[in-house]
Amino acid sequence: MRTVFRVGMLCLAMTLLSATVALADDLWNGTWVLDPSACTYNPGKVRKSDTRIYTVTGNKIHLSADVEFADGKKIHIEFDAAYDGKDYAVKGNPKVQTIAIERIDEYSSKATTKRDGKITAVGKRMISKDGDTMTIANSGTDEDGVPYSDVLVFHRRK
Repeated sequence: MRTVFRVGMLCLAMTLLSATVALADDLWNGTWVLDPSACTYNPGKVRKSDTRIYTVTGNKIHLSADVEFADGKKIHIEFDAAYDGKDYAVKGNPKVQTIAIERIDEYSSKATTKRDGKITAVGKRMISKDGDTMTIANSGTDEDGVPYSDVLVFHRRK
């Protein structure tokens, strides 16, 4: 009886450890909500709200985002990409046709967006060590060719 109990406890411990390791590998996974008061725009298009859902499986990334700008304009953005630096199609964003993402480390990545083959923005996405805050620093040109830089701050929805 004791042996069965010990084997059962060992299996439970290994299952919990495996789940913890799997979650640690996917810090981007989850729903992220913009904190408008923590963002900066120069000049940029001010966002009233931005909710992003990242689903990461291995090297593959899926993003679904709903953005509302201060002027009331709303867009829905989606893409499926990988951490391989190659261009992948982006739907719903008027200034972006493709995105290429590279993982820097488990807490950060670099993204390059393009339209008509020309770079529109380069950004760095960083997750805090506690996994609760995501900061995205972008610089580029908007759909009218106006240069901008912004810092977007998101909090993980629990």
